[in-house]
Amino acid sequence: MEELFLPTLHTFAMNNIFTGSKGLFRFRAEPKVVMANPKEVDFAQSAIHVEYWHGLYCYEKSTMEGEATFPMSEEGRTEMLHWLEEKI
Repeated sequence: MEELFLPTLHTFAMNNIFTGSKGLFRFRAEPKVVMANPKEVDFAQSAIHVEYWHGLYCYEKSTMEGEATFPMSEEGRTEMLHWLEEKI
């Protein structure tokens, strides 16, 4: 089975929302970025909130089936990937 694609941690640290899919499985990952100072992200305080659903429609037109929040770290990103793959 092909692995789901998740962008790099840097993408989330830049406050970018990511939506992805595999077949009818869809998900939306939104970073909750906390800044340590005006130029640096406080990774220890930041997180990534992810929601998923199955269906043909976009996030706004769908009912979420589950959600979770993960630390903004490489370990948290890997944990999020495994959690999403379990939901397919």
